[in-house]
Formats: sequence, C-alpha cells, structure tokens
Amino acid sequence: MNLARYLEESIQEDLQEKMVFLAGPRQVGKTTLAQNMINQNGPGAYYLWDNRHDRQALLKSQWPPEARMIVLDELHKYSKWKQWIKGEYDIHKNRLKFMVTGSARLDVYRRGGDSLQGRYHHYRLHPFSQNEINHMINPLSPFDPLSFLSKNHNNLETLLNYSGFPEPLLAQNAKKHRRWQKEHIERFFREDLRDLENIRDLSSIQLLSDLLPHRVGSPLSLNSLREDLEVSHKALTHWMTIFEKLYYVFRLNPYSGNMVRALKKEPKIYLWDWTLIEDVGYRYENMMASHLLKFCHYLEDTEGYKIELWYLRDLDKREVDFLVTVNNKPWFAVEAKLSGHDLSPSLKYFGSRLKIPFLFQVVLKTEREFVKDAIHLIPANKFLTAFV
Repeated sequence: MNLARYLEESIQEDLQEKMVFLAGPRQVGKTTLAQNMINQNGPGAYYLWDNRHDRQALLKSQWPPEARMIVLDELHKYSKWKQWIKGEYDIHKNRLKFMVTGSARLDVYRRGGDSLQGRYHHYRLHPFSQNEINHMINPLSPFDPLSFLSKNHNNLETLLNYSGFPEPLLAQNAKKHRRWQKEHIERFFREDLRDLENIRDLSSIQLLSDLLPHRVGSPLSLNSLREDLEVSHKALTHWMTIFEKLYYVFRLNPYSGNMVRALKKEPKIYLWDWTLIEDVGYRYENMMASHLLKFCHYLEDTEGYKIELWYLRDLDKREVDFLVTVNNKPWFAVEAKLSGHDLSPSLKYFGSRLKIPFLFQVVLKTEREFVKDAIHLIPANKFLTAFV
C-alpha cells in the first residue's frame, strides 16, 4: 500500500504560506506524512520532544543551516510551546516551513497566552478509509448529491477486521493485530495519558476504557457509568474529555431541529479504533461513523466549511444513526444496517420533518440497490466511495 495520505496535497499548499498543525491518534501515520512533507520541501529536520537530544536542540533553536523545513513532534508537551513556536515562526518564516504534529488535540491548546491566530492551519489525520486505501478522493461540495465511484475495490471486510491504522491494516494478520492493539492501549495509558494529565485514579480510568466499547452506538448515560465505576460525575466527565483530547473516542450529539421533539442531552460515543468492539453490528456502525467524521473533518480542515456530524433521536424514541449538516442545515442522513432490505420508518419520518435533501440506508451485507419513498438503499462498499 502506498502510504501517501489524503491530506498531503492540501498541507503542501498551506505550508507555502503558514505553519501547519497536524493532530490525530497515536500511530495513525502523522510521522510518515511529516517525513513525506520534508521530502517535498527539504532539506529538513525532524525533532521529537520526547527525545532529550532533540529537545535540547530545538529549545536552543539550533536549526541546520541548510534546512528548509522543520517538523516538531509532540511539541504540545512543552508548557510554553505556543509562545515559543510563535517567536520561532515570526523570526524564520521567510526561510523555514514549520509543521507541528501531536497525538493530542492541538486545537485544545490554542486558547490563552500569545495568540497564534493567522499563523497556522490545523488538520486532523484519520485512519485509512475505503477510498484512501484505493487512492481515491471524491470531491464534494455541500448540498451536492452524493456521487459514487466504481465499487470494484471492496476493502470493508479488511477495515472491519483490522481497523484503518496503518500497521495492522498493512499486516492483515490476526496475531499481529492483537499484539499491536495491546501495545497501542498500553502506550496510550503509560505515555499519552500521563503526559497530558495528572491522573491519580489510573485504575478507574482504565476500567472506563474497558466499558466504553460496550456503550458504542447507544446514547451514553454518564450516570450509569458513574455508578458502575463508583466515581463522581465531575471525575467521569473529566475523563471522557481526556479520552476525546487524546483521540481515543469521539462523541456525536443529538441534532436539535425546530421540527422535531429532539433529545437535548446524551451523546453517542464511538472509538477511533473500531476493532475494540466485539459485536459486528456496532463495529460496522462505528466504522461508518468514522468514515463520515473523516469526511466532515476533511471538508472543514481543507475548505473551511462548518460541517458537523450528529445523530437523530426524538422523545418518541425514533432514531437515525447519522446526520451531516452544513451551517446547521441538514445535508444527508444515514442509517447503517448490517443486513436486510426493510426500510427504516425513522429515516422516512426525519427526512420529511427536517426536509433532509438526501436519505440513505447503507447495508453492509447486500448487493441490492434501490430507491423507495425517497430513501436510497445502497451497499456500504458503494456508498463509501462518495467520500475520502
């Protein structure tokens, strides 16, 4: 598999004018992408904050005289990183291109202190998706009908079993995947969590991580989790925020439209590594959520659209898995089904009430495709060719 990533062209363009901040989960391919950027803009130098020699060199601003690009990995672990990178960029911006990467949400650290506004563009790197494996990007503009590419390449079973993270996806070996996943989680708690927060009750937060795969796909009751863990609501809320910052989970909120009696609370949570989920139905739903979130982040990070992913659920317990909006206006809704061809009444109901332009029922185990009652039933491997 060619590891050139879907964001490289946009990042290359932005580096000509500003710094680029690149965030994403551990081992999602940020370093490989950064090295590709050095190859395109070089010569350059890569510095890892966790390396003592690199740390000393970058704090002294000992940039190689021949360098044209500098990559700074995990720089957010330095408490004064914003002020420091602002100064370096302002001094060297006419000679050096700067790229900052990290496995925590760099946008979290943008508030307070000296403002970096106007000096950088922020990107979020996602795991591989079906289209990226096949080196395809399907350009879409908001509110356009979705266009579908050839579905000759069906990688969904591979993605479902091994995730979209490069190492297990390339290996496609069950034993290597298990070992990678075990080490990935261990390093998450041993390194990422420790570096971001001073967690006293590490055993409870590890128990929380064990419980979350079983809560995927359903409205998340923090009170139920709090009772299971016997911790305070404040502590649990804080831990969930940490999991989001470190790209362990992401949450979808219920969409509140004027035309429905919608829920106001209880988000759904999904995992960045969907292979932690044993149930194949919820694993497939999580994989679909990840593909759609990647698409939303891509349009937001590269084109500047305000595009968001939600779920739909009202007080009468009608529910649809996903809704994509632009400037809070519905664009398309998706109901993910493992199998079967009976159309979702909830999808039809919300489509009518919210005037959603496009409705899709996306089925993993089918080759059938038809349109009925404004709902497009479509195989998952074809539907996902509409994105990145």
